[in-house]
Amino acid sequence: MENKQGSLSIHSDNIFPIIKKWLYSDHDIFVRELVSNGCDAVTKLKKLALIGEYQAPEQERYEIRVEVSPKERRIRFTDNGVGMSADEIEKYINQIAFSGARDFIETYKDKANEDQIIGHFGLGFYSAFMVADRVVIETKSYREAEGAVHWESEGGTEYSMQDGTRSEHGTEITLYLSEESREFSELPRVREVLEKYCGFMPVAIYLTDADAAPETELIDPDEKREDDVVLETVREEAEVEEKIDEDGSKELAEHTPARERLKIQKRLQPVNDTDPLWKKHPNEVSKEEYEAFYRKVFMDYREPLFWIHLNMDYPFRLQGILYFPHIELEYEAAEGKIKLFNNQVFIADNIKEVIPEFLLLLKGVIDCPDLPLNVSRSALQNDGFVKKISAYITKKVAEKLTGMCKTDRENYEKYWDDIAPFVQYGCLKDEKFEEKVKDAVLFKNLEKKYLTLEACLKENEERFPNRIFYVTDEKQQRSYIDLFKSQNIDAVILPHAIDMPFIQSLEAKNKDLKFLRIDADLNEALCEKEEAADEASETREKALASAVQKAIGEAAPQVKLESFKNAEVAAMLTLSEESRRMQDMMRQYGMADSEGMFGASGATLVLNRKHPLVKYLQEQVVVRDGSEAEETAREHAEVEVHESAERKPKTKGLTKQLCEQLYDLACIQQGTLSPERMKAFIERSNALMEALTK
Repeated sequence: MENKQGSLSIHSDNIFPIIKKWLYSDHDIFVRELVSNGCDAVTKLKKLALIGEYQAPEQERYEIRVEVSPKERRIRFTDNGVGMSADEIEKYINQIAFSGARDFIETYKDKANEDQIIGHFGLGFYSAFMVADRVVIETKSYREAEGAVHWESEGGTEYSMQDGTRSEHGTEITLYLSEESREFSELPRVREVLEKYCGFMPVAIYLTDADAAPETELIDPDEKREDDVVLETVREEAEVEEKIDEDGSKELAEHTPARERLKIQKRLQPVNDTDPLWKKHPNEVSKEEYEAFYRKVFMDYREPLFWIHLNMDYPFRLQGILYFPHIELEYEAAEGKIKLFNNQVFIADNIKEVIPEFLLLLKGVIDCPDLPLNVSRSALQNDGFVKKISAYITKKVAEKLTGMCKTDRENYEKYWDDIAPFVQYGCLKDEKFEEKVKDAVLFKNLEKKYLTLEACLKENEERFPNRIFYVTDEKQQRSYIDLFKSQNIDAVILPHAIDMPFIQSLEAKNKDLKFLRIDADLNEALCEKEEAADEASETREKALASAVQKAIGEAAPQVKLESFKNAEVAAMLTLSEESRRMQDMMRQYGMADSEGMFGASGATLVLNRKHPLVKYLQEQVVVRDGSEAEETAREHAEVEVHESAERKPKTKGLTKQLCEQLYDLACIQQGTLSPERMKAFIERSNALMEALTK
């Protein structure tokens, strides 16, 4: 072939600068594209062998080699696939965007369908010019009549083509990298990129460093393979050890006989797994294999809870494995990683067009050869088709959850605390998902039993029809929990931030259903019914309530007296469910009051008439003019606590302090005090304890 020069035929004006700068968002993508082209070349040759158009040598091993040279600032990709003739170079390289893969599929679509062609676009080769100043191709077609071809280009717009020197079929592409892309001539960096994009490609990929000293290993002669490079034969002397006989004498015995071994160039190990787990049938995969795959791919050494193996052939092809990990973060911050593949080629993580938003809490791999990708293989087209894929994945996840709830309830309950935020989030984001899993949604009650919504309603239906009480913090709300347990009233535990929007959604969709936090009100089940108080008692209680409000100050809530069935509790703060949810919403938008407490409307401080401390406070209040209440002069006066002549600390009126203390303790049961009130609470507590010691 005579030496030929020319300009690349570009089908669209000014397309090359777009390819070079904007087609691919990450420059390391060129590795994926060139390795994918090599995979395609091998896959084509295997198809041709399958239909009898190519006679493969008996020992032919298909592979792709990636070689780096930091000294020469280059990277080389070599495959032993179909190769190209001069005419094919002209057609597939010199004319940008004429896809060889598409042309091959059109020619052989009715003859073989065992393996899939990765490439679709004819632009992958040109990603090389994002990182290279000069690109050289050495190729030879599998057709014996075709000669080898040498092609090279600097900058990507001018090329030269002539006879090549390659003697075996296949293609070798060498990139002489630009200074700013030097990193891609370093073996660790290239290994990282190969593992990211090519870790599961269907052809073995080997990575070498041309500048590194060759490594060796020793093998037995019977282990030698045809492709081993033998450097020398090494004789290993026999190994002997000293033995002591029964009579105490010593002798040397041969432990390992002398032998000859072969020193060979170290056998390369592929950087990829050509037969990934998701390609296998679920019946062929063990629990240990699923867990090992999870650890390898996601670098998470905790065991996954469980998994779903996806396998679909119609109306589109899709395979994959979705893992349910331990979700420790709140749903806003938690994000798993679902890797999307196209014919075992990594495309991207967490593509939201394919993976429903709520499923992004999971980890997994999905391989869909039918994904309609654009030219950079990273964005999706054909919205209707993608929605069908998304709907299928959602359906399979819902079926897995409902199936486990019905047939494996014991394990399902063990997993529930971990998966509850995920399931609730899914119900909020996807109505079809919610409809499928609604009977598999569980609530954990105070006895740590797991109940469906229907079972929760039955627990209290006689006394509180259509009401479900709940707890958000078992430690803070301990007093309320004890009250409920003492009266055999059930409640469920809702510790996650997502629980609130979830129960609001349930209330909206279930007529008359109402969720109430256990401190929203003290109902008749917790308080004793008493006969109507006489006018004098009622007046004194109103006077006490007024005095308590006055002692608390500006943040004072409403105050009332009840007779608790549990006489050990002095006071409790209740907040109506509506007010609490409003405050939660205000906090979410950064609008919480400066107190950060419950002094706003809707809060009530309930004092227990039966408690000695409340009785004491009643005794300290005198009624004036039938309405106004004041503390007695004896208690209102400042009280000195003498320790020494140098230190005489003073406390405020005891009654006022006790009122403030009761209120702050009730607030602590509800949540947290503001920094100012907490400081005052600690100082007051210290002062009261100091007074007690005297």
